[in-house]
Amino acid sequence: MTGAPMPGVQDPRHLLGDASGRLADRFAGHFAAETIERYLFESYTALRRTSRIGTYLPVLAERFAMERLTALAQDQGTIAREVPEVLLVCVQNAGRSQMAAALIDRHGAGRVHVRSAGSQPAAEIGAEVTAVMAEIGVDLGEEFPKPLTDDVVRAADVVVTMGCGDACPIYPGRTYLDWDLPDPAGRSLEEVRAIRDDIDARSRALVAEILAHHASGGAR
Repeated sequence: MTGAPMPGVQDPRHLLGDASGRLADRFAGHFAAETIERYLFESYTALRRTSRIGTYLPVLAERFAMERLTALAQDQGTIAREVPEVLLVCVQNAGRSQMAAALIDRHGAGRVHVRSAGSQPAAEIGAEVTAVMAEIGVDLGEEFPKPLTDDVVRAADVVVTMGCGDACPIYPGRTYLDWDLPDPAGRSLEEVRAIRDDIDARSRALVAEILAHHASGGAR
């Protein structure tokens, strides 16, 4: 990052420095400060390529880096995976995977942890997706498209892909599912509602299956 910040806008380098300190405290004993800083700046750079939320980008980068570092620590076994981990992947992480993540989180009620990502993330979540989810009481206002990274795939027990082909790497011991769903981008609200309801039904069934498997002592 070069150049001075715009008048009235804090220098992102300062904000990222503060974020790096908070992450170092959170992951003390798990990762070196250099690893944390690298993940944070990689996350910032990745989001900067596509996101339209420039002012809050350091905040989103901190959240994204924390998610990635948690996933990495879970895969390495230094942070316990207390509940099953589910990863939802579509192309833009702006529609199908965001709806599925929110609905699985709702139906799981804390008994399942969910992440989502996109093979080619969009700048923002589709307005039609935000609207139809709000209709059923799900607020996507704090969510944002994130690029698919290796660490979140490695940490997952179940990976659900939606129209992203072979973009998601395959690792032994994970369950991979593909949901054949239309992309809601550019569709009418009525069409997006139908996609939402289809995802809702699939999400309910998946949560029930995951919890039954987990209760029986199944593990990857």
